[in-house]
Amino acid sequence: MRYTSEILDRTAGGKASPVVVLRDSRGPQRVEVWLGHGFNTLRWQVADPTRSGLVDLLYVDPAWEETAVPTRSGFPILFPFPNRIRDGHWVHDGTPQQLPLNDSTHKNAIHGFSPRLPWRLLSLDQDVDEISVTGELARADVPDGESLWPVDFRILVTVTLSANRLTIASEITNPDTQPLPWGLGYHPYFRHPAQADGDLSRVTLQTAARSRWELVDSLPTGVTEAVTGKHDFQSPRLLADHHLDDLYGDLPNGRRNPKSGLFWRATLGHADAPGRLEMNTSPIFRELVLFTPPHRKAVAIEPYTCTTDAANLAAAGKDVGWQLLPPGGSNLNVVELIWEPNAAPMVPTAAS
Repeated sequence: MRYTSEILDRTAGGKASPVVVLRDSRGPQRVEVWLGHGFNTLRWQVADPTRSGLVDLLYVDPAWEETAVPTRSGFPILFPFPNRIRDGHWVHDGTPQQLPLNDSTHKNAIHGFSPRLPWRLLSLDQDVDEISVTGELARADVPDGESLWPVDFRILVTVTLSANRLTIASEITNPDTQPLPWGLGYHPYFRHPAQADGDLSRVTLQTAARSRWELVDSLPTGVTEAVTGKHDFQSPRLLADHHLDDLYGDLPNGRRNPKSGLFWRATLGHADAPGRLEMNTSPIFRELVLFTPPHRKAVAIEPYTCTTDAANLAAAGKDVGWQLLPPGGSNLNVVELIWEPNAAPMVPTAAS
């Protein structure tokens, strides 16, 4: 049998978690999804292009098993809002809302509820072409959820492994009687197999983003500018010594994957070694955060359905992608990652 699965009992950060392991024997590939830690796809491992064995395409903090910091490893899910809400304060339908001030400055709310909570396992499914696992989180699973989010919600996420492909599909539903405000993001940390000791200097990145949001203290002012100079990744550019923590937008729904119909968002490669990782998404993912953590061993390419602080910017009349889902409604969206192990080195064409 090409695809197999198992459920392991693991512990990280002092908290036990079922871990669903998906395997592709022909690839070979291996995926770990940690239910007890935000349904995080912590590992996606593929065949090592230089020797036998597997190599990671996602970065995992070496201290994961001791600390399990929710948004510093793997593929964290950010819901019902990605990134920050200024002062943790926003207004819904005329009623002020207050969220915990849990970013690093303790001045803003960050990354919703989903990455910090255990999820329920709904199903494990497979056929001849793929294998998948589905998890669920609802507002009732959030401590003090009714006071923290004004409308009930349910989110299902399905992680599917197929030949050199990983897809993350989310279905958001509104079981309430009033419109559900929401935004969704992912915070994956990518590494190229050819990185030496985590060195990003020869890793190459290209994105579809044509504009960049002005940020002050990591929060958008509502002003955008066309990408220019070192901020322009529309052509392949070496990461070199770039220190990124930027919110990009204006992602055109142009180039599509002919098989999935999803739109191209970014490609990660290496200037000297084969292998490229392509990200495609549903059109609702209209923003992209690029982030190089201080350890410089990975780059985060984060697709968002809305900007940082979207709830407040939308209230100020800005077009930022903040969503309102009608009662009984649902939204299905997909992020697709394709690993091309034999693709030619990604030679930079833009100056770094």
